[in-house]
Formats: sequence, structure tokens, C-alpha cells
Amino acid sequence: MLKKLAVTAGAIAAIGLGTAATADTIMRIGHGASETFHMHRALLRFEELVEAGSDGEIDVQIFPSSQMGPDREMIEGVQTGVLDMAMPPSSFFAGWDPAFAVIELPYMYASTEIAFDVLNGEAGDGMLERLEAQGLTGLGWMELGVRHVTNNIRPVISPADLEGVKLRTMQVPAHVATFSSLGANPTPMNFGEVYSALQQGVIDGQENPLAIITSQRFYEVQSYLSTTGHVFAVYIPVVSTSFLEGLSDEHQQLIRDSIAEATVYQQELVTSESADQLDVIRAAGVEVYELSAEERLLFAEQTESVRLQYRDEVGAETYDAWVAAVAAASAM
Repeated sequence: MLKKLAVTAGAIAAIGLGTAATADTIMRIGHGASETFHMHRALLRFEELVEAGSDGEIDVQIFPSSQMGPDREMIEGVQTGVLDMAMPPSSFFAGWDPAFAVIELPYMYASTEIAFDVLNGEAGDGMLERLEAQGLTGLGWMELGVRHVTNNIRPVISPADLEGVKLRTMQVPAHVATFSSLGANPTPMNFGEVYSALQQGVIDGQENPLAIITSQRFYEVQSYLSTTGHVFAVYIPVVSTSFLEGLSDEHQQLIRDSIAEATVYQQELVTSESADQLDVIRAAGVEVYELSAEERLLFAEQTESVRLQYRDEVGAETYDAWVAAVAAASAM
């Protein structure tokens, strides 16, 4: 790990030489998505806002497509100062603090609106505060999306259809447990390896939001898609606490205000583009099956054991408080 990080630091330094002389501060941001993905475009808005708001005193440099390594390595890069900010899925933080696993448990939220009510409320604020123990400051929540299953074996209409399907998952134990409970053969794999693994038949399928399936062109190497909606996933923009506190109060507030505005912009992109994504996937020849609420309930019922298992791993108090927040948001 140290060797990899050293190489990465050298690469970043080389890229930054052209602008280092004109900016007081260089802010290096890494993430795993492509440049066409809505999160990356929202970060471009963040870059514009920060650079304009600081009169060029802060130079924002964005490294997409896992250029700085997989998500866990990027988190460690922020902790060690190789990066200043990263955009990992929230589930990766469960490797440091099990409480974070509760956010992306299967079938936790009935809608994205309910999920964001919880994340942007007291429960979500409390979760972000837990990052302080890791030397990180969480700047909010950005949408990754509702995850759906694609594969090359058969249409997935019921849990039985996942039996034996070799399905790439994130390297997140809760996701692995979810698909094990549904009868699939979950295969954790770094995101950058997924397309070639699908193309070569190393795996049968994968699961991701529609925006990822389209931006990564997974539809080129998949035959079936089912709107299982099994997990709602989010990114946490995390910045090094020491980096943030090293800025002036004015620039700290600029960073916070700019990520908030970029998050609003991202939601505008998600809303405007989501209706067309299934059409793009269908046009590529993928057979799309849109599950009904009743069909999706069968998946939710079969994954109940995973949610109960994680009540013990997360901690009963944290789990119950999160579920209570979801119930309160659902009743609004």
C-alpha cells in the first residue's frame, strides 16, 4: 500500500506542476466514476465555484475513473495526504466503523426521497460526525443511485432467478450477504475491472444504478436488466480534516457552500436524465424487466435475514435509531 501511494503521489505532483505556481492551494479530488457520470459533472461545477469564489487561490484538480486507485485506497489517500478529497460510496466506511453499513442495507428505503430525508436529517448528521475519528470531514451526501441487476444468464423476475448467477458486487460485506441470501454467487471485484470481466465471461452479471450502467456502457456486454432496486447507494464527499482546517475560515465555508450547490446541481442532472436511461439500455438490445412493487417485495422479504444480521453488527442502538428515522420519514 505504501509503495502504491508513493507512486500515486508522484503522479499527482507531476500533473499539478503547471498550476502550482499560480494557486496558493491545490485541492486534489479522486473518484471512481467516468467523466460522463452525473457525480463527476457535479464535481466540475464544484471546481468552477471554488476556483471562482477563491479568485484562483484554490486550484481544484479532479481525477476520475479510479486514476488514484480503488475506493478504499482513495480513502486512505485522503487520510495520508496523498489526496485532499475523495467520493467513495458510504458502504466503504463500514471497514472502519460498522455503523456505516446500515445506510446501504437491502430494501431499507421505499423511495429516494425517504432516503434523503434521513441522510439530510439528524440521523445522517450523526453518521457524518463519526468520520471525525478517521481524520475525515464529511461534507454531505451525493447520489450514487438505486442499484439494479444485469446479467447474461436469464431474466431476473424472482429471487429464484438469481440462483447460481456469478454476480459482481462491491467489496462490501453487506452487499455480498444480500446476494448470498438471494441464491446468487456474489463476486467482489474492483469497479475498474467490471467491464472486461463481463466481456470475457469471468462473471455473469453485475448490479449498479442505471446511470452507472449507461455511463460505463455495461449494456454492451449484458443481455438482461431487472429493476430490482435492492439498495439505494450514496457517495460521501470526504475531505481531509487537516487540509480543511488549514484553509482560512472564508475558504472553508466556500468549500462547504460549493459542495452543497454542486449536490443540488447533481440532483437536477439525475432528474433530467433518469427517464432516458432505460431507453438507452433497451436500444442497445438489452431485455429490460421492470419489477412490480409486489415482485420487489419478494426480494425484500428474502433479504430480511441480512438486515437482522446487521442489527447485531452495526449495534442495536444505531440500527434501531436509523430504522426509526426511516419510519418517521416514511410517515411524513
